[in-house]
Amino acid sequence: MTNWLTDPWPWYVAGPLITLTMVLLFLFGKTFGVSSTLRTICSIGGAGKWSDFFKFDWRSAVWNLFFVAGAAIGGYIASTYMTSGEAIALSEATTQSLKQVGIKNPGAEFVPSEIFQWANLATWQGLLFMVVGGFLVGFGTRYAGGCTSGHAITGLSNLQLPSLIAVVGFFIGGLIVTHFIFPFVL
Repeated sequence: MTNWLTDPWPWYVAGPLITLTMVLLFLFGKTFGVSSTLRTICSIGGAGKWSDFFKFDWRSAVWNLFFVAGAAIGGYIASTYMTSGEAIALSEATTQSLKQVGIKNPGAEFVPSEIFQWANLATWQGLLFMVVGGFLVGFGTRYAGGCTSGHAITGLSNLQLPSLIAVVGFFIGGLIVTHFIFPFVL
């Protein structure tokens, strides 16, 4: 019964659901994005006293906080109760590439423990990945005017040129990190 929840959904189901979501958001005058919730939280906390960036009607954006909370709760439920425990299906080329950079068992875990575990914060690689990388993601999100989901889903569906430029930049940045930085760091 739960296989339809735990198995990957085909494009002809997931695509129309994303489209339906975007149409509903458009009809209600809302935009999809996760990074703007930090601005809302800071505004609720009174950051508008120190910066004009946080002076806005945060009550109009509270709905997005429920979306982010739901995404976090849903992610926890999915990872805790709805995973099969089977290895992630990776191509042979990806498996070999990951083994070459030091990932012992690619696909066995959702994220490689060689990179993402609390003990790694004491290493320079862990600091680079989690702290510097986290800062760069946060800074880049604000600098680009939104996150990957906001630009790629909302911006592109609204035919916004800045979103197209941002998505192309995200893609190029991902390629650079994957092929040049990631192998060097590991």
